[in-house]
Amino acid sequence: MTLRILCDFDGTVTMQDNIIALMEVFVPVNDFEPLKRGVLDRTLSIQSGVGQMFALLPSDGKADYLDFLMERAVIREGFSELLQYSRRQGIHFSIVSGGMDFFVEPILAPFLEQEQIYCNIADFSGPFVHIDWPHACDAHCTNGCGCCKTSVARTLCKDDDVIIVIGDSVTDFELAKQADRVYARDYLITLCEENDIAYTPFETFHDIVHDLARSEATI
Repeated sequence: MTLRILCDFDGTVTMQDNIIALMEVFVPVNDFEPLKRGVLDRTLSIQSGVGQMFALLPSDGKADYLDFLMERAVIREGFSELLQYSRRQGIHFSIVSGGMDFFVEPILAPFLEQEQIYCNIADFSGPFVHIDWPHACDAHCTNGCGCCKTSVARTLCKDDDVIIVIGDSVTDFELAKQADRVYARDYLITLCEENDIAYTPFETFHDIVHDLARSEATI
């Protein structure tokens, strides 16, 4: 049996959602707000909504987008401690993110190897940003997830693995349904409660480390 942590990035590792922050600064609010609402209320698939959001960004602004996100990124307290705990305990840790490689990877570079990160790819070769989906839904998922976290889990995990999910939003919901343990905050708490999914709330990663250490014998 292997313990695996599959952790979200935007709004989970970072204090705020980087995609929404990017849109709020670089895209007219009337253009991206309907897409944001559609993703959150699930009338739009994540892949469709996020793809359309990024298609509003001119590609020649890449350096400005990255500078903005790197300057504002705040890592949630206790992240390094969770990584250290995972290494000590032999827990496999992966980031599975609906974010984009051009900001997810540089923000996480001080903490993780690139092969531990699963995310989408932003293509700046055309006039507007185009998103590629290397971890799109497999044959077992038809939700249009973009970065399909359940598909990544099926690739990484064996049948007897214990899956621990950490997340904050709709992008983590399908994986939370299948997890052995869920650590949730923000909108993911609402979704878990609406769907009778057991979860443990957290504010910092210290909370998760303490809970894992306390409950090691029962995992």
